[in-house]
Amino acid sequence: MGKTAEILKIGVPIMLGQACVVILSFADNIMIGWYGVNDLAASSFVNGLVNLFIFMELGFVCGMTPVIGARFGTNDVTGIGKTLKDSIMLNGITGIAGLVAMGVIYLFLDRFGQEPELLPLIRPYYITVAVSTLFAMGFNTLKQFTDGICQPVVSMILLMGGNILNIIGNWILIYGKAGFPELGLLGAGLSTLFARIVMFAVFLLYIMKARRFRKYAAAFRSASVSLAGMRKLFGLGYPLALQMGMETSTFTISAVMVGWIGATALAAHQVTLTISQICFMLMTGLASAVSILVSNAYGRKDYKGVRQYASKGYFMTLGVSALFCAMIFLFRESIVGMFTDSEAVTATVMSLLVVLFSYQFGDGLQLCFCNALRGIQDVRPIMLMAFISYYLIAIPAAYILGFKAGLGAVGIWTGFPVGLTVAGIFYFIRFRMRLAKLESGIRHLPLRENA
Repeated sequence: MGKTAEILKIGVPIMLGQACVVILSFADNIMIGWYGVNDLAASSFVNGLVNLFIFMELGFVCGMTPVIGARFGTNDVTGIGKTLKDSIMLNGITGIAGLVAMGVIYLFLDRFGQEPELLPLIRPYYITVAVSTLFAMGFNTLKQFTDGICQPVVSMILLMGGNILNIIGNWILIYGKAGFPELGLLGAGLSTLFARIVMFAVFLLYIMKARRFRKYAAAFRSASVSLAGMRKLFGLGYPLALQMGMETSTFTISAVMVGWIGATALAAHQVTLTISQICFMLMTGLASAVSILVSNAYGRKDYKGVRQYASKGYFMTLGVSALFCAMIFLFRESIVGMFTDSEAVTATVMSLLVVLFSYQFGDGLQLCFCNALRGIQDVRPIMLMAFISYYLIAIPAAYILGFKAGLGAVGIWTGFPVGLTVAGIFYFIRFRMRLAKLESGIRHLPLRENA
């Protein structure tokens, strides 16, 4: 099987699973929005806070994928079972720590400047969604395991089923159907919590009982938790968590700056960001496939394969983004019309779409080579590179172009292609340097690597 076909075989199911996440987000917003404007505003505020934790926790969990992938490349079933047990223990501790941090934030929800009438809606919804992050992290842990052994279809099917369950739960609990009380926004939170519990429980049960996972389940049961293994996973996970947190917070800070301009600009920002999430999720699916296949090749010490997977993955990512941009451009008026009928908002979105198209090159570059670095377990330098790219370049550029240069929302958005491209170039150079050392037989760069 060719490298392109291998990437598609793993990447397409991950892309479809990611598409389910986007569709669920759309469905949640639509169903909550139909119930009430205040409920939608409260959910937007809560999700903005909780999603930062979810993305950072997802980044942390991703640290296990290259370890699983490398051991799968050498058919080390015992090692895979040990890594899975260490990951569940470590990620459980991390998830509880995240929940405690969210609990501290809960005590200060009235200090965020939200309208007083929103707080009775915000508080119970925040609690239910925060608790659900534990089960989301558990699900993502199992997903990284199945992805790492090249079985991504399992999580894709579970994501589809879980999303259907969540939407049905929304309909029942938000609006009070099938004999249940009408709970509004709280109903949406309870539906999310229930769906995530079911998804995690079914996933775990399937892995323990299914024939295809029998040898891994046996290795998992016989393995003992290893502090050394947990330290290694922590060393791989925390740089990815911080990198993802910095990238996510850059968009959050940009939203705050756009809000300084006015409601029209902020609405246009939200519409454009929602459109961009579709392409981002699709590219993330391919980039994840690159990480998995690179880690498999890295485990076999097939450094030529590592290079080929990374390069082909990047060009495939560019192809997906080019197709996405073409579709959005051709149907831009119809797509934007789904979100708003305001001429002012529409005009601003049309301007922002030009910037959205321009940063696909940089976004594809940083996604692909960040995941390639993850595949060869060279993640620690990513933290500094992300800090420079996003906090020292992208955010200041957004402020200067948006306010000092007077370009408004377009100027703020222009900070994205600048930061993403710089990050992509950093990751690409680091990957080439590291791979050259591996190919020449030198195992370590002067900068300390993860063991």
